[in-house]
Amino acid sequence: MYEINDWQHAFKLDPAKSIDDDALQKICESGTDAIIVGGTDDVTMDNVLDLMSRIRRYTVPCALEISNLESVIPGFDRYLVPSVLNSPNVQFHNGLLIEALKQYGHMLNFEEFTMEGYIVLNPDSKVAKLTAADTSLDSDSLYAYGQMVEHFYRYPVCYIEYSGTYGDVSKVAELKSALQNTRLVYGGGIETLQQAQEMFQYADTIVVGNIIYSDLKQALETVKIKGKKG
Repeated sequence: MYEINDWQHAFKLDPAKSIDDDALQKICESGTDAIIVGGTDDVTMDNVLDLMSRIRRYTVPCALEISNLESVIPGFDRYLVPSVLNSPNVQFHNGLLIEALKQYGHMLNFEEFTMEGYIVLNPDSKVAKLTAADTSLDSDSLYAYGQMVEHFYRYPVCYIEYSGTYGDVSKVAELKSALQNTRLVYGGGIETLQQAQEMFQYADTIVVGNIIYSDLKQALETVKIKGKKG
């Protein structure tokens, strides 16, 4: 079983975006710890299945970050279940999960699923607008969220998501200071190795996404953070 606790670096591929075979091969053979398939808009069973089947030509672990029930298919090594904690809408906390359990709970292998306590901080991102997330969190609030994720919800992962823009390193550091056992994952706006290294000072795992589609060479450089902790 592939455990997210082993990941230092992951690439996130959006099934709604096109990537050619050559670029996909370079991503999958880059030495990254995992490929995460996930997105906000136009995620369908067909494009998820297509992307997964192409990734499966390689040995890299492959995870699905669930955004809707229609696109959940068997065959992934791990399923990531986001709970957007700073959304006022309970539907984005656990509504999707409840529906999934009602429909498929009798047949799930729960060992394949990982809950993610999501904190969305880019107000201009699609996910922030969709979930109406409160992105104006100060340091005290972030520390409290970290305590909640670890000590009350006991989620294995806390994911700080800037989705499309490079985040505030001090906020990532503040959130990390509240966590001892919960793994901190950072995603959003990483375009260079330097940015990857900066966030990796505090995050246990960094996720690189959009730059794959605009500058593949720079995206591949970010893998060099692996093994450089401390």
